[in-house]
Amino acid sequence: MPYREADEFNTYLFHQGTARSAYEYMGAHAATHNGVDGYMFRVWAPRAQAVSVVGDFNSWDQAAHPMEKITDGIWERFVPGGQTYDAYKFAVTGADGVVRLKADPYAFHAETRPGTASKLYTIDGYAWGDEAWRKKRHGQPVYTAPLNIYEVHLGSWRRRENGDFIDYRDLARQLAPYVKDMGFNFIELLPVTEYPFDASWGYQCTGYYAPTSRYGTPQDFMYFVDYMHQNGIGVILDWVPSHFCKDAHGLYEFDGSPCYEYADPRKGEHYSWGTKVFDYGRGEVKSFLLSSAAFWLKEYHIDGIRVDAVASMLYLDYDRRDGEWVANEHGGKEHLEAIRFLQELNETAFEVNPDVLMVAEESTAWPLVTKPTGVIGPNGIGGLGFNLKWNMGWMNDMCHYLKMDPWFRQSNHKDITFSMFYAFSENYILPLSHDEVVHMKGSVRGKMPGDAWAQLAGVRGFYGYTMAHPGKKLSFMGVELGTEKEWNFEGELDWAVLNNEPNRQLQQYVRDLNRFYLSESPLWEEDYSWEGFQWLVSDDNQNNVVVFLRRDKAGKELVCAFNFSPNTYDGYRFGCPPVKEYVEVFNSDAKVYGGSGAVNAAPCKVSWQESHGQESSVSIRIPPFGAVFLRGEGKLRAKPKAKAKAAAEAKEGQEAGGETRRVAKRAPAAKTALNKAAEAVTAAAAEKKTTRTRKTAPKQETAEKKPRASRKTAASEDAAEAAGAPAKKSTRRKTSPELK
Repeated sequence: MPYREADEFNTYLFHQGTARSAYEYMGAHAATHNGVDGYMFRVWAPRAQAVSVVGDFNSWDQAAHPMEKITDGIWERFVPGGQTYDAYKFAVTGADGVVRLKADPYAFHAETRPGTASKLYTIDGYAWGDEAWRKKRHGQPVYTAPLNIYEVHLGSWRRRENGDFIDYRDLARQLAPYVKDMGFNFIELLPVTEYPFDASWGYQCTGYYAPTSRYGTPQDFMYFVDYMHQNGIGVILDWVPSHFCKDAHGLYEFDGSPCYEYADPRKGEHYSWGTKVFDYGRGEVKSFLLSSAAFWLKEYHIDGIRVDAVASMLYLDYDRRDGEWVANEHGGKEHLEAIRFLQELNETAFEVNPDVLMVAEESTAWPLVTKPTGVIGPNGIGGLGFNLKWNMGWMNDMCHYLKMDPWFRQSNHKDITFSMFYAFSENYILPLSHDEVVHMKGSVRGKMPGDAWAQLAGVRGFYGYTMAHPGKKLSFMGVELGTEKEWNFEGELDWAVLNNEPNRQLQQYVRDLNRFYLSESPLWEEDYSWEGFQWLVSDDNQNNVVVFLRRDKAGKELVCAFNFSPNTYDGYRFGCPPVKEYVEVFNSDAKVYGGSGAVNAAPCKVSWQESHGQESSVSIRIPPFGAVFLRGEGKLRAKPKAKAKAAAEAKEGQEAGGETRRVAKRAPAAKTALNKAAEAVTAAAAEKKTTRTRKTAPKQETAEKKPRASRKTAASEDAAEAAGAPAKKSTRRKTSPELK
């Protein structure tokens, strides 16, 4: 990373809010000044009366190294000496005369909590080995590629035997093979930007340029990302520009007054969260945040950034009652400064890395979240510029549905179908996230009604439905274990449940289904278009069943059938494309996964029997709480009536063609018998030829008699087909819960 001086050009960009690499000159940097080695310190504190650098290198003496104000708000001081890991802070004297010890907002490293000081650290020198990964990513646009994310909280995935955190390097060596074996191809990390309070999970941070020291050093985290990449696993980082904590050593009233936050509490405070809101209209704050995003992409090779709590940024009245918020310049509730910041954030990210994943956690119906900023929406505002968005509506609907007794699900069928009304309005990720397994919401298994078997079957069926539904995928760590308890950040996952066979079977199911997903292009190549999806059964609320097709760009299809009831449906008939038969390729109820074994062992034949608005249909078995995937093979024989008609027309053509050929053969013989010497006789012979041709033509009428017999045969075939011959199939169809 190059060190740059805070010259006129760089400071201009910083104050204007257009700096993208402010960390290269702000903060603490190893430097040589007048032949002396030391560190150059710079900090922004516009209303401070005075600022000095204090730390291990000067015995924390506030008088030892006072700083000089070099621009309207930037303070600077070179300090000779200093060593890596020396702790330091800025002693900031506010306008009120109070001295506050503040951590460096641009620090690359920090003390481990409960310590709050920054540490001297140079992030140069790490030898990256992920070039092959980055080239591969460039050739795989996310829109037409599989994306299966494992969401991880590093402090509670695993811990050492004594309960201590595992460091970044050991985590990489344990997590990468596990994630890869389980069939995930990306991980998403709950925030690792330095934060003081464990219970915030990292969402109230103080160090926007420092990976938390809970798990090691900055270079250790570089190793973590590099190791993931070398094992074919991408890394997404949760990042929080929506608010920050009020800890005294952090950004809160940095110079003794509102600095990084809005001064007006109607814009600058989230009362329910106990946090402050960034001032998105202030240039120096925008430079701080935009440079932070660019920093993680450039210096740590992060593949994507998931922006937390976007909805709280978009609306001035978010979580505020009347009288607690102030309208924008047009009298509306849209937070125009925050919107423009988000647009600039995404523009910055794609400039740094065109292959980046910019993910919005946005919980409302705000339009054009994943559309370019130049596309103007119905509210007159351009797209936000993200390329992916969490589908919070789908997640809420599914959690509501799954908690119900299956009997009551039939009255809430919309919960599993409504998402298709808007599925292609944005580029969605289907998130089964950490937010759904905490705060008394229960684990995924714990949401399911019934006994242990029904609960695990419900998890399998729901996970199968998730993998088939249009959209990329995200699962929080532990869903694969089938734990009964919800997530607890204070300990590791309950790995001991794998001593139980049903839990091991669920883990095997998730592993196999993930691998199946990665290998089947119909499940991910057309995630954002109706071209990749077709309803086959959407309205069978009485049986809690949905069936649909997924399709890739080449037309390869999978039939996906799901049963959210405890019943087994034998002979469930539904309309389908006219293939010869459907072969089951995956079933959540296989005995190897702990299921009852209600599978489709033999190919399911397709017949010309109308169902669900289609001329052809198939009858299959759908297991209780089950997910079934089938692939069509061959081509269904032509429909009997159409087949007979085509045969008759072909025979007519053959007979007509034969008669014409016979006439053509006889004509030369007749011509030879005429008197060539007499012109009149030749003309008569020509007339005689025409007459003979007309006489033979009516023979074509005899071809009309054969199709009558053919039609009779076809009718017999239709009758047999409708009767369901053989008798066994007819019986199964009679019991089918068919909806036409």
